[in-house]
Amino acid sequence: MYQICVSGAAKGRSVQEGKHLAIAAGEAIAKAGNSLLTGATIGLPNYAAMGYKAAGGKMSFGISPAASKVEHVMKYRLPTEDYDAILYSGLHYVGRDALLIQSSDAVVSIGGRLGTLHEFTIAMETETPIGFLEGAGGIGDEIRDILKAAGETKNELVLFDSDADKLVKRLNTMLDKEHLRYRSIYYPSKNQPLT
Repeated sequence: MYQICVSGAAKGRSVQEGKHLAIAAGEAIAKAGNSLLTGATIGLPNYAAMGYKAAGGKMSFGISPAASKVEHVMKYRLPTEDYDAILYSGLHYVGRDALLIQSSDAVVSIGGRLGTLHEFTIAMETETPIGFLEGAGGIGDEIRDILKAAGETKNELVLFDSDADKLVKRLNTMLDKEHLRYRSIYYPSKNQPLT
């Protein structure tokens, strides 16, 4: 089981355009047997958490920019309903983004604005596989140009797809290949000790 992050816009046009994609991403992550991580925020990440829980996902986890549940709800005005657990990091948005991406095995990015771009650059710097679920507009539509400007046009850790199930499957395949020698850590058997 991998920890797959969903990154995307909390506000703006790509939330309306990407709502169905975010729900589908959450469902695909659940069907693949993965855990879901998000920034415990509104908009597309929250729609992904809703889709994940509706599809019977086993562990949806949020990493909040707030230092407490009270601050999370009252100051940041963020949701709690669709999460099995939330870590109240106290790191505000910038620090939360780094913790979120570094805690993830892979990222599904949908639409987005500046925060989504920030999470993308962290994924690139930490060599975390990232898949862009296309069709929501926002920063997701600009990533190919950003990669070109950065001289990263052939980066194998960056995937694009318009189908959530196919994108999650491709990320899982990439992770399976990368972690083949650690399979017992990611998929431990109840009767077999970790080696």
